[in-house]
Amino acid sequence: MLPRFLAFLAAPLLLAGCTAGPRTTSTPPPRFDRGMVSAADPRAAEAGAEMLRQGGSATDAALATLLALTVVEPQSSGIGGGGFYVADDGKGHVDTIDGRETAPQAAGPDWFRMNGQYLSVPQAIPGGLSVGVPGNLRLMELAHQRHGRLPWKALFQPAIRLARDGFAVSPRLNQFLERAMRTGALTAEGRALYYLPEEQWQDPKNPVIFIEGYGKPKPAGETIRNPALASFLETLAAKGPGAFYAGANAQAVTTAVNTAPFNPAPMKPADLAAYRARQRPPVCVSYRAYRLCGMGPPSSGATTVFGVLGLLEHFDLHGLGKDNPVSWHLIAEAQRLTYADRERYLADSDFVPVPVAGLLAPDYLAARAQLIAQDRTMASVAPGNPQGVKVTQADTLTPDVPSTSHFVAVDRSGAAVSLTSTVESAFGSGLMANGYFLNNELTDFSLVPQRDGKPVANRVEGGKRPRSAMSPTLVYGPDGKLRLAIGAAGGATIPAQVLKAIIGVVDWDLSAQQAIALPVIFAPGGNTVFLEKGTALEAMAPALTALGHTDLQPREASFKANAVEVQGGHLQGAADPRSEGRAVGE
Repeated sequence: MLPRFLAFLAAPLLLAGCTAGPRTTSTPPPRFDRGMVSAADPRAAEAGAEMLRQGGSATDAALATLLALTVVEPQSSGIGGGGFYVADDGKGHVDTIDGRETAPQAAGPDWFRMNGQYLSVPQAIPGGLSVGVPGNLRLMELAHQRHGRLPWKALFQPAIRLARDGFAVSPRLNQFLERAMRTGALTAEGRALYYLPEEQWQDPKNPVIFIEGYGKPKPAGETIRNPALASFLETLAAKGPGAFYAGANAQAVTTAVNTAPFNPAPMKPADLAAYRARQRPPVCVSYRAYRLCGMGPPSSGATTVFGVLGLLEHFDLHGLGKDNPVSWHLIAEAQRLTYADRERYLADSDFVPVPVAGLLAPDYLAARAQLIAQDRTMASVAPGNPQGVKVTQADTLTPDVPSTSHFVAVDRSGAAVSLTSTVESAFGSGLMANGYFLNNELTDFSLVPQRDGKPVANRVEGGKRPRSAMSPTLVYGPDGKLRLAIGAAGGATIPAQVLKAIIGVVDWDLSAQQAIALPVIFAPGGNTVFLEKGTALEAMAPALTALGHTDLQPREASFKANAVEVQGGHLQGAADPRSEGRAVGE
C-alpha cells in the first residue's frame, strides 16, 4: 500500500488559478484566550500584537508586522520588496496571495548581459538591473480587502512611530551594516541614515578596510530616525497603496533605478502602475496524518518542502529518532532529489508550465523514494520526469541569496497568517526611495537564459516573477485543526529549515520551539551536503561519511525561522534561537 501522501487538491484545481474551497468539519472553529505574533524582531512582533489588542484580525497583525519590519529590519524585508501570504480564515479555508516582484517590461533574456558576457550574481546585485517592481503594498491591499478588520490607516501607526520617534540599532542590524560597508553598494541616502560621518571612522587601534563615502556603522543601541520613511508611510496610510504605484513615489523608484551608480536599468512608471498581486491556488498535501498547505509557483517552497516529506514518508523517522545519523542522511538524500527537480522545473507558472501535481503525485514520489537507501548514499542525482512536463528545459543556474524575514500571526478566532517578505540580499539593491530600500529580487532569476541550447525555466522575461524559496506553511493535525503556522528566512535554505521543523513536530514529537532549534542539514544538489557549524549535526560527520557522503561542508548558521503552534487549545510562539526573533502574545 502506498504511504498516505496525497495531493489534497485535484490537479486542475492546483493549476487553474482558483482558491481551495472550505474544508467541512463537524467541530466548531477554535477560540483562543489570546492571539499571538512571532517575528524576527520583537518590535515588529509587538506592532502586530498591538493590532490584535485593537480587535484586529491575524491579517491585520501580519500586515502591521510587515510595515514595522520595513523600519527596524531594513536589511531583510519591507515595502520595497515582495512576499507570499498564506492564510487560514479560522474555518479551514486556505487563501494564498502572490506579492512577488516582477521584472520591468523592458527585461529580456539578456538583461544581465554586458560587454558580451553575463554578470555574476555579486556583480548583478548592486544597482538598477536587480530591482523588480515591488509587490508588498499590493499584497497588503488584497489581503486586507479579503481578511482585514481594522481600518487600513491603523495598520501603519506602529511603523510610523518607529520611523518618526526612532528605534535602537540591533546587534544583527549592526552586523549587516558592517558587511554592507565592504560592498560599497549603499547610496548616499542609506549611508547617511545608518553610518556615522566619515571623520568618526578613524580609529588607529582598530584598522578596518576603509571605503570612500562610509563612516563607521552606527553601533548597536544607537537610535535611528527615518523621517522620510515616516512621512511616506503617513501618505500610504492616508491615500492607500495607489500612492506607492503612481505619482511621486513611482517616479522616485524609477529615477533611482534609471540613474543608479551601478547597473542603471530602464524601469518605467508604467511598470509600477501595471503591477497586481495575484490570488493563487494553495498547494495542499497530506503527510502521515497531517494536512499541509503552502504557496505554489513562483514559490518553490511548497513543492520542495512537500516533495522532501513525500519521499521521507517511506521511512520510519519516528523510530530512527532525531539523534540517529541515519535520519539526517535520509533527509539529505531526499533533499538532493527534490532540489534537482526544483532546479529543472520551478519558475513563474504564468510563463512556464510547472508540473506541480506531477511533482507531488504519490506514484512519482514512491518511484523516486526507491532511489534512497538507509545504508548508503546515491552516487549521483538527476531531475525526475513527473507527469505534466510539457517542454524541455535546462537546469537553473542562479543560487538564491540568503536574507528575508518570516512572521506568523494567529488571532483569537483561530484565523492564521504565515507570511514571508523579502528584499532579497542584505539591503537589497542598495538603492533607496522615500526612506526604504529597493529589492534586488531579479537576481533570483537565472542570469544565463539557456544551457546546452535549452531554455532555462527561470530565465528573465518582462513582467515575469523570479522563482523563490520562500515557504510559508500551515500544518493541520489529524483532527483537522490548525497545529502549526511556520516559515523561515535564508535563501535556498528556507525549505530545508521548514521541512526540518515539520519533521521535528510530526515525527519526533517536539514543540515548535524545539523543532526550530534543531540543526539544519542542507543538500541543494550534487554531492555537497552542508551541516550547521558547531552543532550535534556537524559531530555526526564521521557517521555520515561512513554512509557514503563525500562532500560534507560546515555552514554558518544564517537561519531564521518563526512559528506559532496550537497545543492543548492554546497558542505557543516559537522563534529561532539563532536570531533576535520573539513571539508576543496579545
